[in-house]
Amino acid sequence: MEKIVDLRSDTVTKPSLAMREIMAKAEVGDDVYGEDPTVRQLEEMAAAIMGKEAGLFVVSGTMGNQVALLAHTSRGDEIILEANAHIYTYEVGALAVLGGLLPKLIEGNKGKISPEQLKKAIRPLNIHFPQTTLLCLENTSNFGGGTVISVEEMDQLTDVAHGYGLKVHLDGARIFNAAVYLGVPVRELVKGVDSVMFCLAKGLGAPVGSVLVGSKEFIEKARKYRKMLGGGLRQSGILAAAGIYALENNIKRLAYDHLLARKLAEGLAELPGLYIDLDTVQTNILMVDIVREDLNSTQLVDILKDEGVLSSAISEKRVRFVTHRDVGDKDIDYTLQVMSKIMMAK
Repeated sequence: MEKIVDLRSDTVTKPSLAMREIMAKAEVGDDVYGEDPTVRQLEEMAAAIMGKEAGLFVVSGTMGNQVALLAHTSRGDEIILEANAHIYTYEVGALAVLGGLLPKLIEGNKGKISPEQLKKAIRPLNIHFPQTTLLCLENTSNFGGGTVISVEEMDQLTDVAHGYGLKVHLDGARIFNAAVYLGVPVRELVKGVDSVMFCLAKGLGAPVGSVLVGSKEFIEKARKYRKMLGGGLRQSGILAAAGIYALENNIKRLAYDHLLARKLAEGLAELPGLYIDLDTVQTNILMVDIVREDLNSTQLVDILKDEGVLSSAISEKRVRFVTHRDVGDKDIDYTLQVMSKIMMAK
């Protein structure tokens, strides 16, 4: 099969020729000694974009999230998360293993929780209870189907959390997708949170890396935890240069990814045996539920793969498609043709 349309994730993007050229020319130094000028430039740039004091370049979103948890909490603390949050479901239990933290899960609606749910989840002070110290939010919500938390909703949740003395960390792996969808500056979305992690290696198209931002004091603490976890990089300006290029050139493209996801969703919604909640198709992630009894997600993913379309089985009856900068309009047309052939078959 020559043609491959890879819709498994926006992590599969490859750096463009222009990005590779910038990487090759990057000025570098030993970042553990604080001597890599390109890393410093990326960190300062990221902090400014997010409206925070300082930034920290990390190798992955998972590392950024876990370093943030370590810097915000103490062992035995309780942290609040939506039940399907990436930090809880997809980071290998690191919050418990590394941080000794207890998760308090809230069953959200399409990946979002309400201020009322948050208030009920915060434990009162009691000698028998763990102390609730941190709220973790996710925008966009991966397992919500790429759904977005609005500026008003973010403000309401951070106000409640801060009112109870909690810090707020945002898993903003795809926060630029949220900002583009809402048509607002990204700093407006994150103004109330204490820390933000965002990914460079997803929709923004860099090969490696994420950035964690927050106060200077928080980032200095996080920097030490990064070193502890093996994230003290050396001449990492080569990677940071890709991040700088991504922030300068690739944000506007996300709107096109959203249009492609909507086109795919609307086309699939017309096919028998499938259900798509079109209200959740806001950014570049599409969750498709299989309602045909004789077909499960693993089977569908395998059939699609044989036809040159790659996707992800999320549960027994749910498949995920993610659009990104290496996918175009013709790729979506081809995917719809393949899916039509599969779902129309008896």
